[in-house]
Amino acid sequence: MLKTLWAVVRKEKIELLEKENIPEGTRVLVTVLPENDESQFWIETSQISLDTVWNNTEDDVYAQLLKE
Repeated sequence: MLKTLWAVVRKEKIELLEKENIPEGTRVLVTVLPENDESQFWIETSQISLDTVWNNTEDDVYAQLLKE
């Protein structure tokens, strides 16, 4: 299972920003995000798009079908 976790680098070590139980030796993939206003713009823009897709009344019909 893939899972995205936020972290920061401090003293050349990656520190998770939230508590997560990751077994010793687990392989991880690290993506370095740019530190500037552009990265925040893309994060916020992506969130707006995701909210539009997931929070809409048109999908309510599927929820009703699952109840039946």
